[in-house]
Amino acid sequence: MTAVGDRLFGVRISSPDLDWRERQNLMSCSPVVVPEPVAQSVAAYLAELHLVYGAFDFAVTAAGEWYFLECNPNGQWAWQGVETTSAIAWAIADRLEKGPNA
Repeated sequence: MTAVGDRLFGVRISSPDLDWRERQNLMSCSPVVVPEPVAQSVAAYLAELHLVYGAFDFAVTAAGEWYFLECNPNGQWAWQGVETTSAIAWAIADRLEKGPNA
């Protein structure tokens, strides 16, 4: 999940491999809704560390439980689908235009 301020972009990575980077040609990405408790936790995380951007990694169980793995404060996002990358690019541009206190 990529966070730009209060804008969250959840993406599910489906792959036959535990480490999807091994064979990226076999993975697929699809947008997902971020549950409200997760969104609140992400907002608190960003606020505590004075971050505006974060590339968050979660593991999600078959029952839909989200488990936080890590946050990359300068993580990559342009490898996702064009709809998601376009939305993230606009969110970053909006944030830069409005300045640090937006």
